[in-house]
Amino acid sequence: MQQNNTVIISDDQNSSLAKKISMDLDVEYKKTELRVFADGESKIRLDNVSNKNCIIIHSTHPPTDQHLMQLFMIVYKCKQDGASDICVVSPYLAYTRQDKVFVDGEIISINLIGEILESLGTTKLITIDTHNPNTLNYSFPTIDLTAIPFLAKYIKKNIKLNDPIVVSPDQGGIERAKKFAEIIQANMLSLIKTRDRFTGNISISFSDQQSLEKRDALIVDDMISTGTSIIKATEVLKENNIGDMYVISSHALLLDDAKEKLRNAGIKEIISTNSIPNEFAKIDLSNVISNYFLKQ
Repeated sequence: MQQNNTVIISDDQNSSLAKKISMDLDVEYKKTELRVFADGESKIRLDNVSNKNCIIIHSTHPPTDQHLMQLFMIVYKCKQDGASDICVVSPYLAYTRQDKVFVDGEIISINLIGEILESLGTTKLITIDTHNPNTLNYSFPTIDLTAIPFLAKYIKKNIKLNDPIVVSPDQGGIERAKKFAEIIQANMLSLIKTRDRFTGNISISFSDQQSLEKRDALIVDDMISTGTSIIKATEVLKENNIGDMYVISSHALLLDDAKEKLRNAGIKEIISTNSIPNEFAKIDLSNVISNYFLKQ
């Protein structure tokens, strides 16, 4: 990485993380001036970045489409200026769950995101714990970093647990939960989740023979949106006399009243990263991202 020719770029909502990364890498930070009009349209202003290696730090959490449009504007401005390189770092990347056609007539939305980013001049995309990294099959390089070791180390250091068991709320998250369990040296189990393709209704079952009696559960997932899957998981765990329950997630969207629902379901604590700034952001991703660039 050429430090003298590299700039970190973000808008205000991502500035805290971006500034830490710029300090870690000892490179210039440029803040995008952003204005959102009454009708919801966005307008950006960014100093000229001609011949610069641009690293754009920009999560696309809700309002998702607005934040995506703002990202596209920043990338477009860098390309217009004649930037040498445009790397997008989107710790939380939207639409990663829309990675296949579930019902005839749908499109694969995450592919559309890639095509737009490519057409605007993106040369590399970096994400954190994407729902399914294999879907980021773009013509430019994509790197999916993970915060799981940092989340696991936080648990080991800060929370006293009774015979803990790591729980994946569905089979798709087994590898993530397994890695977490290895770091904290605990057993792991996976619940079985099924979702109705048309209604979206979720059901969760439990077929493992491990005893859960009074054991503390660490429910590990890539993201929490409405909390429905987690709440269904708690119902199964409580039926098996589980002890305290914690939710560990890289991305805590916590839409609508998800926070209250999770607490009412018996979740003792929610622990996440600052990919989405909120009260549960215990893990700072600046080291995860900076370490990647320092190794380049």
